[in-house]
Amino acid sequence: MWMLLAIALPMLAGGALAAWRPKDRTARQNFVVGSACLTAACALAAVFTLRGEDPLVLLSMGEKLTIAFQVDGLSCIFAALVSVLWPLASLYAVEYMSREGSENRFFVFYLSSFGVTLGIAFSANVLTMYLFYELLTLATLPLVMHHMDGKARYAGRVYLTYSMCGAALGFIAMVLMIEHGAWFFQFGGSVTVTASKENTLRMAYILGFFGFGVKAAVFPGHKWLLRASVAPTPVTALLHAVAVVKAGVFAVARITWYGFGPDLLRGSWCQYLAMGAAVFTIVYASSKALRTKHLKRRLAWSTVSNLSYILLGIATLTTAGLIAGMVHMVVHAVLKITLFFGVGAVHYKLHRDFVPDVEGCGVLMPVVFGTFAVASLGLMGVPPLAGFASKWLLATAAVGMGEWIGYLGAAALIVSALLTALYLMEIVLLAFFPRQNRQLTVRVPKRARQDPCWRMTVPLTVLSAGSVVLGLGAGVLERTVSLLLGV
Repeated sequence: MWMLLAIALPMLAGGALAAWRPKDRTARQNFVVGSACLTAACALAAVFTLRGEDPLVLLSMGEKLTIAFQVDGLSCIFAALVSVLWPLASLYAVEYMSREGSENRFFVFYLSSFGVTLGIAFSANVLTMYLFYELLTLATLPLVMHHMDGKARYAGRVYLTYSMCGAALGFIAMVLMIEHGAWFFQFGGSVTVTASKENTLRMAYILGFFGFGVKAAVFPGHKWLLRASVAPTPVTALLHAVAVVKAGVFAVARITWYGFGPDLLRGSWCQYLAMGAAVFTIVYASSKALRTKHLKRRLAWSTVSNLSYILLGIATLTTAGLIAGMVHMVVHAVLKITLFFGVGAVHYKLHRDFVPDVEGCGVLMPVVFGTFAVASLGLMGVPPLAGFASKWLLATAAVGMGEWIGYLGAAALIVSALLTALYLMEIVLLAFFPRQNRQLTVRVPKRARQDPCWRMTVPLTVLSAGSVVLGLGAGVLERTVSLLLGV
């Protein structure tokens, strides 16, 4: 029952918080962080004790339609990633949201989103995954619209519109999967393929790839992610690094490797279309990031690009590509949430949101910009940090296909790495090395000339250190992912 506890507990905690409406901030903070930690403990218990067990059928509506949960290798990776990062994000959020207002409402949906995300991770079939996938949209929509001003409402409409369009495409893919025997996920594919239905199933896969890929921000379904940057930083950090976008790539991995199967797709037009979309998104989003001066929007474009790194690995339809994609999913989550927490701390303390505004601020906030620099170097792919290993594995897997689309994918990764160095190091260099030795400390109030409190610096420090450990232990991470996936 660890799975059900992990899914239900944060939802119940969110409901309890809505009914309780605590006036005391300390009590609310303890409740939120405690609930997140307890949920993470249940999820990790499920990961360590239930892997390989038969699916748990919670509700049966016939042989084909069941709500069921299980823990397999892919579930372990996603659930463990979410469970490690969410409590740290909660600790950061309780401090950050103290100045944003409407904290009770925020944390009701913030906690609920944790349970819904774990529901996606532990789904045993496409129907269950689709159900929680759409619940995630409903749970995170109020978070995107938290400020309820004109920009937030517009961002919410864009997010909902894109999500509904993706849901429609994903629904068609789900129906065709179920009709062709994919009642439970199975590594290598669970659909029953006949010669007369191959093209139909391939078309269904493309609909599912771009439908579920909306949350993975693959072109052309990427614009909602940029608009969602108006949300408070704890939301954007989860949207862009942990919950929503990783749910998107997780869903694509599920339908590719556990639904339609690589044998049906390999060498066909739909594989080239999926890889082509990922390659284009990688380069396009990286170039847009370089041209964007708003800090959070620059990181948002970076997220769009890096998510397609993972999609590229999945779409190679090789086990090496799948392993590389899952390694990069872990690495990117740790690095990108660190970067978002860094720019959030700058906004929290200095109210600065644009790249030129951070000039000379490294001396004011050494912990924030120090951890930001480490995460930036990691995402650029500087060895021996974490991003180097995952990008190397992705490029190797792409080239290992021995086809032109694979070489094009490797070239896109190289171009994107160069652009990543340009748009991230600009921030770091401006912060620590102001032009003409111009110091901006005199322009900042004395009370702001320091890093934020420990609730924000501890997550930053832990995540930054974790990214270094992931880089030094990249071989261990690769072998662990390979072992969990059974390949």
